[in-house]
Amino acid sequence: MKELLRELCQVPGISGFEEEIRACIAEKIRPHVQDMKVDAVGNLIAWKAGRRKAKNELLITAHMDEVGFIVKRVDDKGYIRFAPIGGIDRRTVIGKKVLVGKARIPGAIGLRAYHLVSAKEEKIVPDMADLYIDIGATGKEDAQKLVQIGDEILFDSDWVEFGKDRIKAKALDDRVGCAAMIRLIQSELPVDCTFVFSAQEEVGARGAFGAAFAIRPHIALVLEGTTAADLPELKEHRQVTRVGAGPVLGLMDRQTLYDRELFERLRALAEKHGIPWQTKRTISGGTDASAIQTTAGGVRVASISVPVRYIHTPSSTASLNDCEQLYVLAERFIETIANEKEDL
Repeated sequence: MKELLRELCQVPGISGFEEEIRACIAEKIRPHVQDMKVDAVGNLIAWKAGRRKAKNELLITAHMDEVGFIVKRVDDKGYIRFAPIGGIDRRTVIGKKVLVGKARIPGAIGLRAYHLVSAKEEKIVPDMADLYIDIGATGKEDAQKLVQIGDEILFDSDWVEFGKDRIKAKALDDRVGCAAMIRLIQSELPVDCTFVFSAQEEVGARGAFGAAFAIRPHIALVLEGTTAADLPELKEHRQVTRVGAGPVLGLMDRQTLYDRELFERLRALAEKHGIPWQTKRTISGGTDASAIQTTAGGVRVASISVPVRYIHTPSSTASLNDCEQLYVLAERFIETIANEKEDL
């Protein structure tokens, strides 16, 4: 899991610009699937035959896109003005390294120096509109030789291993789900499965809706990275999830009430196989399940997530053991679908 996840996290793929991460994933799964296609939205959809046909068609999905930015304009002094793609806390981006455009022009997100800030301004978090990216250009004309309006902007972040089993990288949300799906595809499956590496989840679960409408599954399992907040300043009941405490089983978030029987099935599997598990302590976030659940005549949805600290930043942090246990639990869940005797 570690080396695969390391590779996936380093590949670019912000929402709407998923070409590179999609190509990387496609190369890894192509020899192991019977059918694979890219739809109009940019989802990568693959079908793999198992040892038997499912009584209830199963969709496994994880989103391949990550948060980032887009170039809005180049000002007269050659600084890049930009907008976020996906939910990014503006407090976390000041001073961060970025890569701009397909040429990956290095830059830094800047703001007026602290020494020039008034006492009143010191207490205010600046708007994104007040920030800029410095690519070292001498002026507008110089910058426009390198950067164009509409170019993608990526966080420039290294993979780091630290502590007992901690990893730090960009895009852990949701390359951890993608890594688990790749491993499932590369293994022998007990039942036929459709896999969707979805596009544009970070801007409203847009890819998942179209994919689910085309596939019309009975059951969907969403593999995700989710918010962890096991931080010193927060009381325990507000910590949402805890890194290292096992996968998070979806019960409810801001957009979805997950299928109760599927939740109980996941819980029973985790306890049977000695997999630590948790649920969210506060109602927050959302996943592709919200779009899939309300597609066509409706779909039964379940989710397994890995807790991620500092999510949607270049310093996202997770536990490798949590990542491994997500894969194991997903594998066990698929086995239960293969063993079903009747339509649900």
